[in-house]
Amino acid sequence: MLVDADYLDATVFDLIVNFERMLGRRIEQGDLCHWLDCIALDGGLTPGHNQVQVLFLHSKTKERLDNFAPAHFATELDGKAFSDNLGEFTMHSFAVESVVSADEFFIQSLTTLCDAKEIKHLMVVGHMQRLGQRITTLCRQTDGKDITVFAMEPLSGRGFTGEILGYSLMSALGIKGSEL
Repeated sequence: MLVDADYLDATVFDLIVNFERMLGRRIEQGDLCHWLDCIALDGGLTPGHNQVQVLFLHSKTKERLDNFAPAHFATELDGKAFSDNLGEFTMHSFAVESVVSADEFFIQSLTTLCDAKEIKHLMVVGHMQRLGQRITTLCRQTDGKDITVFAMEPLSGRGFTGEILGYSLMSALGIKGSEL
């Protein structure tokens, strides 16, 4: 899984603000492990002894996710893992250095993952408003991988499956369909 952590956190913040108004109740921080499970399931992972690597890319000035727990990149996420019925999830975080923009770092990371022969299944959470065309073009040019791209709006295209990001985020935030 490749995750633009800054985009993810901003999207969760927007959902929290909107749903607190709609539901008339406080929305707590999202459960990051639960969200990763939801993303994995939406991306087609089935229960078993899977090995899932999660790569969080974030700005150098951001030390933590503001709207998830666990949240601190250096102490709670990087190099940490958890296991459940889907397998083992190993998390890594990478700060964007000043030699490249955050968007270029994301695209370079995605390109590397798309080119890696040992990776068979790839799930992508990127800033689709800014990078959507570049992300989908890379996915179209990648052969032999099962790629799922998550966005807040429906996606269609060749070379990947599109899934709605908001559903997994709502579940991680504890928002039930019956409340809507």
